Amino acid sequence: MTRQEDDELPVAAEEGAERQSFSLAEVERIAEALVFASAEPVSEAFLAERLPRGTDIGAVMQRLMEIYAPRGVNLIRTGDRWAFRTAADLSFVIRKDDTEAKKLSRAALEVLAIIAYHQPVTRAEIEEIRGVQTSKGTLDVLMESGWVRFRGRRRTPGRPVTLGTTPDFLDHFGLEELRDLPGLEELKGAGLLSGRIPPGFAIPIPQNVDELSEDEDPITQLDLEELGLLTPGGDAEE
Repeated sequence: MTRQEDDELPVAAEEGAERQSFSLAEVERIAEALVFASAEPVSEAFLAERLPRGTDIGAVMQRLMEIYAPRGVNLIRTGDRWAFRTAADLSFVIRKDDTEAKKLSRAALEVLAIIAYHQPVTRAEIEEIRGVQTSKGTLDVLMESGWVRFRGRRRTPGRPVTLGTTPDFLDHFGLEELRDLPGLEELKGAGLLSGRIPPGFAIPIPQNVDELSEDEDPITQLDLEELGLLTPGGDAEE
């Protein structure tokens, strides 16, 4: 690849369009600054709104990710969002009290795992899988952590609420997408599955979880009020 071709890499070709006034290095610097300045992972849509029109966001971010790969801070992708994170092999130098998250109970961990692997899933379905009732407090803890969200309403009698994970869940566990969740062999290798595994046992992997499934309806304002997330009239609770 020549230097001229390299300089034009991040800008999508548009017939009749004027040549971009930003160089590749300048576009990369802008993207780098936008991600660095954000307290939360930055979406590609957010970057597209602020980078020169026609910028190939994926190519720019891929180049930055390669630049930061050998450094102490890495640029990582979670879903369609980007963030800077301490390199995994240097986590031991970070003070434990700065990084240690609130510990979840065993029940909360079980519920989180079920939601992650089975989403969209209802509370009744979680209880059927676990074989015990799930307290509201357990779900509240997962909601407060920002790892679990209400997705929609299942089109079944009673219209139960469906649950799913959030982009913060992917970010916290260093996952680009849900398909990166450990599979059966990885779980066995880590010692997380012990004892005799039933024949035909498989680990489900959710697909297109950002979109409502055919048997889900979107959450409405009335639903949010019923769930206690909005006060009557539409004001969000503090």
